[in-house]
Amino acid sequence: MPKQESSSVKEVIRNTSTLDSDVELEKFFEKTKKDAELLVNDVFPQRIMALENLHQSMNLTKLSEVHNDLNIPVPDPVLLLPDTEEPSSKKRKVEVSSDNGESISGTRVLALPNGLAPCNKHIVDLSEKMKPLIRDLIEHANLIKMWISFLIPKIEDGNNFGVSIQEETLSEARTVESEAATYLEQISRYFITRGKIVSKVAKYPHIEDYRRSVNELDEKEYVCLRLTCCELRNHYASLYDIIHKNMDKIKKPRNANADNLY
Repeated sequence: MPKQESSSVKEVIRNTSTLDSDVELEKFFEKTKKDAELLVNDVFPQRIMALENLHQSMNLTKLSEVHNDLNIPVPDPVLLLPDTEEPSSKKRKVEVSSDNGESISGTRVLALPNGLAPCNKHIVDLSEKMKPLIRDLIEHANLIKMWISFLIPKIEDGNNFGVSIQEETLSEARTVESEAATYLEQISRYFITRGKIVSKVAKYPHIEDYRRSVNELDEKEYVCLRLTCCELRNHYASLYDIIHKNMDKIKKPRNANADNLY
């Protein structure tokens, strides 16, 4: 008898645990659906207009306004008399290239004379504005994916037009999520690339082309960030448009007549 009672208690506990899990899971599904509808109806329109205003504010008259001082001075030239060796502190390191020609490898940099070579403040401030917006879009697209996935009915023959609309919207949300992730990678690549070029400026301070390339990179990144802002707005707008136009079909894919997608 004790063994039978113990077995019965375990079975009751197991059934109760399963029931609790089902209830919690159902609550999660309902919360996801509610949050997604709130997102589409309230958050998306606000985010579209906020991104549009930000995009309009990022309109410089001249791209040269984003240029930033590198804080790396150009050393004074050293005047050498004929038959006079270079000072030991200014000797150039010479390496022999593969074609037996001489090439100057540059000055060894141990420290910068004026201290820190700063980042471009304009680009940093703009990047800090854009990164939270990009992360929000990724999370919002993921929530839309989950919401639509929960609404897809079981597979049946016929009357699947509404399901095809759900799948089309789901595909759009996946595309938005993957493209938004690349925008974050673009920002990190910019700082890595700029750091490498600035190190070239420190090593070859007399070569103006390296200094100019930093300015060109900053201008390019500013244009890219402005384009990213535009793309974020477009992604929100496209998701809002396709969901808003087909809300009935997305929520109840088999309870209405087959209409056109748009």
